[in-house]
This record gives sequence, structure tokens and C-alpha cells, in this order.
Amino acid sequence: MNKNKVVLSFPPSKVEEPIIFHLIRDYDLMVNILRASIDPGKQGRIVVELTGDDKQLSQGYNYLESNGVGVEPLTEEIQHIEERCVSCTACVPVCPTGALDVNRDTWVVSHDPERCVVCLSCVDVCPYRAVTSFFQ
Repeated sequence: MNKNKVVLSFPPSKVEEPIIFHLIRDYDLMVNILRASIDPGKQGRIVVELTGDDKQLSQGYNYLESNGVGVEPLTEEIQHIEERCVSCTACVPVCPTGALDVNRDTWVVSHDPERCVVCLSCVDVCPYRAVTSFFQ
């Protein structure tokens, strides 16, 4: 089984349709919703972890795209802007998954997007706005 964290972008015309339901029922995918921002009549965004075999995931992605749902890798959702970051480490202790960590030799903060669940705690505490998200 493969796990992929992705961001789904729904056009306003698709927000009220049972797209996630069809991923589960028709493509036998496990869907873990990590974060969502959905309002009727507006664009919706959902961060999900999809679990399934290669064929299921491929068919599920094709279904999403054929319905006008954008699929982007989660790695693009949270941005750690190294040029702004002074490695003050304010973000490190608030990260529940350890996606933000500090190298004990160099004292440089790094971001591991594979561990990120887009909780936005880091965005809220960063005094330098070195961590940003489209969910802000």
C-alpha cells in the first residue's frame, strides 16, 4: 500500500458534490482528511492522505482530474522560506509531527514536508513569517 499526501482544490461548482465519497467507494482508497477549507459557492481546498495500491491511486487521481479537481503534492502547501528564517527555533517545539527540526550541529531549522500535516502551528508562531501556507 502506498500513502500520498496531496492538496485537492475544488472549483466552486464541485464543492457540494460527494467527490471524497466516490474515492472511497469506487476506487477503494483510504482517505484521511488532515485539513479542509470548504464553503458552498467558493473554491474548496482539502489536505488528504490517500492510501491504496498504484492502480487505485492512479484511477482515483484520474477521477479527480476528470471532475475538475486540482491535485497538488502536499510539499507545496507549507513553504519554509529559508531566506527569511533566522533559525530562532520558535516553530520547532510547536510542530506535533517533527516536520520542523533543528540540526544540533549547525543550528539551522529544516522542514520535512513528508511529515507535515498542515496544522499551521508553525505559521502562527514564526515571528519572521518564514513559514507560510495557502490555508492562512
